[in-house]
Amino acid sequence: MEVVQSKRLQSLPPYLFIEIDRKKRQAIAEGRDIINLGVGEPDQPTPSFIVEAMREATGDPANHRYPFDEGVPDFRQEAAKFLGARFSLDIDPDNELITTIGSKDGISHLPLAVVNPGEVVLVPQPGYPVYQASALFAGAEPYIMPLREQNDYLPDLGAIPGKIAKRAALMFLNYPNNPTAAVADRAFYEEVVAFARRYEILVASDAAYCETYFDERPMSMLEVAGAKELTIEFHSLSKTFNMTGWRLGFAVGNAQAVGALARLKGNMDSGQFNAIQWAGVKALANWDSAEVRAIRDMYRQRRDVLVDGLTKLGWQVRRPQATFYVWIKCPGKMGSMELVEKLLDEADVVSIPGNGFGSAGEGYVRAALTVDVERIGQAVERIAKIRLET
Repeated sequence: MEVVQSKRLQSLPPYLFIEIDRKKRQAIAEGRDIINLGVGEPDQPTPSFIVEAMREATGDPANHRYPFDEGVPDFRQEAAKFLGARFSLDIDPDNELITTIGSKDGISHLPLAVVNPGEVVLVPQPGYPVYQASALFAGAEPYIMPLREQNDYLPDLGAIPGKIAKRAALMFLNYPNNPTAAVADRAFYEEVVAFARRYEILVASDAAYCETYFDERPMSMLEVAGAKELTIEFHSLSKTFNMTGWRLGFAVGNAQAVGALARLKGNMDSGQFNAIQWAGVKALANWDSAEVRAIRDMYRQRRDVLVDGLTKLGWQVRRPQATFYVWIKCPGKMGSMELVEKLLDEADVVSIPGNGFGSAGEGYVRAALTVDVERIGQAVERIAKIRLET
């Protein structure tokens, strides 16, 4: 029989990265030396103290059984301690925090738990594609909030029509931001709290990159007075500790929202392997260790080589204050896909088209700082030799 994709799956926007991935694989097969600035994943190993904790936990037969539904109590308690030390938050680990299988797990399931079909979900673009996809899977109507450079890549809440805001059940935010690397300040979060309270909207704050910063520490939206009443925030160990493959994070905030997500997940999955959560306890206990600070210093060096190099070539590039991404404006009148293809064809450098994160990303490309300083320097040298309108 022929299997036809569901209408939900067919409703997803086209995946613009397929052609770039095909050309990348073809170039590698041809023996070309490809510098991959496309992948948004740390290239360094997980710190050894976390790996050792995992080895020990894996050997404990108590961890060979089904996980705790809401997460290992010690992991939730350590996550609450981290939030207290890092953001001065007072979190109840039993009612206001649950373990997730990475932040993507919680983000993708949240609309199914708190949004009804036909309601509106406010989605920032350019942004993580899962926000829109999860809204569509829940039968909701995504409303796009464009992130513009002239507004420091913060959504203009005043531009959202009142009739849309009244129908909205959920708003996604992501700061520090992927792909633009923008950071939100207290004044913006206070505006969000007032807006969400006025229209009774739950805010989903994606804070996956909160610990990947270079100067001032990014804040949590939960630090704003009254925010916990209407916010669920997602944190991840993936980027902070080079643990992308481990799939471990947590959701924290409004107890009813956390409880709804926990109930949904209880029907959808069996939680994360307890041994991984015990390794997460060790990781969070060392959130400000020398090993973690060294990871940030490494990205800082890479950032400076790429940003300084492209700036000298006449490119328009903002120096990011957080994340390991650089958001690059296309030279002249070039489009996102056109530039990405030119960089791959003529410089053997892989990047990601900005419009792959939504139409508002057109005219930009994203580069990831996930290769070493030497390779980033080589990428700049190659780019300098191709002909581009600047």
